Amino acid sequence: MKVVDVDSLDDPRLVPYVHLTEPQLRNRLEPAKGLFIAESPKVIDRALDARREPISLLVERPWLEGMSREFALIDEVWGSDVPVYVASPELLSRLTGYRLHRGALAAMRRWPLPSVEEVCRDARRVAVLENIVDPTNVGALVRSAAALDVDAVLVTPSCGDPLYRRAARVSMGTVFQISWTRIGGELHDSRTAGDVWPERGLAELHRLGFVTVAMALRDDSLSLDGLVARLGSPVDEPDHIDRLALVFGTEGDGLSPRTIAATDLTVRIPMSHGVDSLNVAASSAVAFWATRRRHA
Repeated sequence: MKVVDVDSLDDPRLVPYVHLTEPQLRNRLEPAKGLFIAESPKVIDRALDARREPISLLVERPWLEGMSREFALIDEVWGSDVPVYVASPELLSRLTGYRLHRGALAAMRRWPLPSVEEVCRDARRVAVLENIVDPTNVGALVRSAAALDVDAVLVTPSCGDPLYRRAARVSMGTVFQISWTRIGGELHDSRTAGDVWPERGLAELHRLGFVTVAMALRDDSLSLDGLVARLGSPVDEPDHIDRLALVFGTEGDGLSPRTIAATDLTVRIPMSHGVDSLNVAASSAVAFWATRRRHA
């Protein structure tokens, strides 16, 4: 590693950390050539273990010695020329807006996302995120999916990016452990997004053998218990479900009517005490837990 001391946020070498917005880092025209920022050693560890390429690191001086494992892995896999910029805790607090716990950031290279067919090839249960824009919710949902044995996550064109700094941090780095990609296009384009999602995206899932389930509170919907019963029914039963795609909608409005109309089933989590719904991160965790594979 190359340790370089920095003492100003105006240092041009810190531009990816200081001056580029998330969409600019992503490189909207060519996402595979863009960057993302991994924040905290836990997230950086999981990104490196997944062989995501580091461009540089920005580390609080007190934590330099504590990251010897990360530095050794970088030297071994990517060579010793990756710069490690070292700054005071005060400087990083000014950058992030809060005091980092074990302060470390890494600028890392994005990678070409796989196709939906590749991600779903061996999957039995996938989660689809429709237009969820809050990075906290995106990160929490990815973390729940990884923890509760969901095989893959698919995000629609207008959904928030799982690699945005806050989303990756809230996911605790599981965004680098679970398979995910975009369904219906890599970038949101108002001229074409409506043509590929939901109809064409859901049609692709149907072609791959998935029963698509819209998670929505409707009077005519099936209860979550009813869905679980179909998953556990004998394979020769007409309503047995083998491959399941759970579709979750955006904060506030939920799933679009077009999506609900195009899915095979609408499923609700029953509510009590007049509560109308759960936050999408909470409802997804409930659904993932209920539909998980049972092991003897």
